[in-house]
Amino acid sequence: MPYFDSPADGTRLHYVDYGPADGPVAVFVNSSYLGTEMWEYQMPPLAGEGYRCVGLDRRGHGRSDDVWGGYDLDTLADDLHGLLDHLDLGGVTLVGHSVGCAEIVRCLTRHGTARVARVALVAGVAPGLARCADNPDGWDPAAMRAANETWLRDRPASFNDPEAIREFFALHLPGNEVSPAYVHYLSGRCLVATARATSALMDLVTTLDVTAEVPKLDLPVLVLHGTHDTSAPLELTGARVARLAPDCTLKVYENAGHGMFATHGAEITADLRDFLSAGQSPDRG
Repeated sequence: MPYFDSPADGTRLHYVDYGPADGPVAVFVNSSYLGTEMWEYQMPPLAGEGYRCVGLDRRGHGRSDDVWGGYDLDTLADDLHGLLDHLDLGGVTLVGHSVGCAEIVRCLTRHGTARVARVALVAGVAPGLARCADNPDGWDPAAMRAANETWLRDRPASFNDPEAIREFFALHLPGNEVSPAYVHYLSGRCLVATARATSALMDLVTTLDVTAEVPKLDLPVLVLHGTHDTSAPLELTGARVARLAPDCTLKVYENAGHGMFATHGAEITADLRDFLSAGQSPDRG
């Protein structure tokens, strides 16, 4: 069964495992509120080409257990590392989106890189969004908390707010097209995340700061980020990672927003394929 128990506290966590068992391995770490379904434009195509694609549903998300605790970055990082141990994976490429990128950074600095070969960060919030000593140009934490409170007063309305959807996908810009049906589907998937998980992840983002950890990433890092990401502005996040990480390649997607995994799905898949293939020869037959 595609479940394992968190090494931190025994929480039952769900994962998916696509593609051949002996293919080059990519482990996908999700955005806040979403499960592995968010990667439908990346995981199935890559698995079909011979890559092993594994995805973890964060606690309180997708089909993982609904629990009260464990939404701190250390525990989430332990959950991710627990999956690598559970499946005894090696030579892994970790692929994250949004807050999943911070989980990846903490996982590597907390548990090391013995199982991981490279990292891809897509529209990440790392190193952090909130104003702090390491990020003096960041957002006001009090304003972030106030916005979170407003969002949580009516989660269904918030996740279906037309302006929020427009900004998330940057729908006002050329090249960014998603159908109303897809928007409805993804909004519904966000509501599968429990109210507790939603509020806890929002709280986490207001304090998240892995600035001091990014320079310790002693492996290749690929950053994919959009010019019009209002959830994780490029200069606060992806561009900072590119300056801090010792071996980093930054690719900027013109006009892309935070939801670039959908609007630029094929392009991201192509970039991940190239990154995954570095030094490896998967069976594409």
